[in-house]
Amino acid sequence: MKQFNEIRVEEISENPFKLIGKEWMLVTAEKDGKVNTMTASWGGLGVMWHKNVAYVVIRPQRYTKEFIDSSDTFSLSFYDESYRKQLEYLGAVSGREEDKIAKVDFTKVKSNSTPYFAEAKLVLICRKLYSQKYDPKSFIDRTIDEKFYPNKDYHTLYIVEIIKALIKE
Repeated sequence: MKQFNEIRVEEISENPFKLIGKEWMLVTAEKDGKVNTMTASWGGLGVMWHKNVAYVVIRPQRYTKEFIDSSDTFSLSFYDESYRKQLEYLGAVSGREEDKIAKVDFTKVKSNSTPYFAEAKLVLICRKLYSQKYDPKSFIDRTIDEKFYPNKDYHTLYIVEIIKALIKE
């Protein structure tokens, strides 16, 4: 298996709209020695507070949210198209019910104490800076609330500093 090399965040050449919105990502964290992950296709990359950041949103019922909330760091990892079926599975099945990571045969590795998977092509190790649950009163475009939150299960927004970028060469 190819090795990861650390690069500066500014050296990431892939289009973030494609990485997140089309190819998807895994959000992965550890809690009490157990690793859990979820597939996400909403989020972004940018600069905030003079830091390179990512933002991700997680619904309250997602098991991975417990892991994110209990950890200072987590990873965002990106995969080539050959892993689409695994990403679909990891997004559809809860880690509460089974060891879904073992089911897709992904290899857990760590950067310091932050878990990610060896099958990724790009990994962002992130440190939490900010979190806030979406407030329905803040939607300027009311159709978003109606369309995406019929059950009122509002996402929590996490803004995280990207502290390390790893690319498979």
